[in-house]
Amino acid sequence: INAEYMGTAAHFEQADGIVIVSAEYNHGYPPALKNLLDHFGPSTYAWKPSAIVSYSIGPTGGVRAALGLRGVLAELGCPSVPTMCNLGVVQGLLSDAGAPTSDVATGAFDKVIGDLEWYGAAFKAQRAVDVQG
Repeated sequence: INAEYMGTAAHFEQADGIVIVSAEYNHGYPPALKNLLDHFGPSTYAWKPSAIVSYSIGPTGGVRAALGLRGVLAELGCPSVPTMCNLGVVQGLLSDAGAPTSDVATGAFDKVIGDLEWYGAAFKAQRAVDVQG
């Protein structure tokens, strides 16, 4: 792994959960995101839950990218939580000052992060048991 990626690997290894933010790119996730995820071995992600936040300029909110990522993340050992935050027509979700313009988007984000915190605590507790056992 080259030096530029070592810091990223360290962040993944130290985390109790991972948030993946992805645009929808031609009905899927961007190739650069897949390259980043594949750059590290599955042990980097092992037994850590993930949350998916996707977005698109269209009404589907990047759901096709998010669904594609679920299988990839599961194979890496960091399965996604059941909820997702899919943000459609993303260009209208922030004001010119950067403030959220939609309670729906904020609520969806809060829900997926709340689920990630719950799963993260459960997975962390189980990893501690496995290390001691």
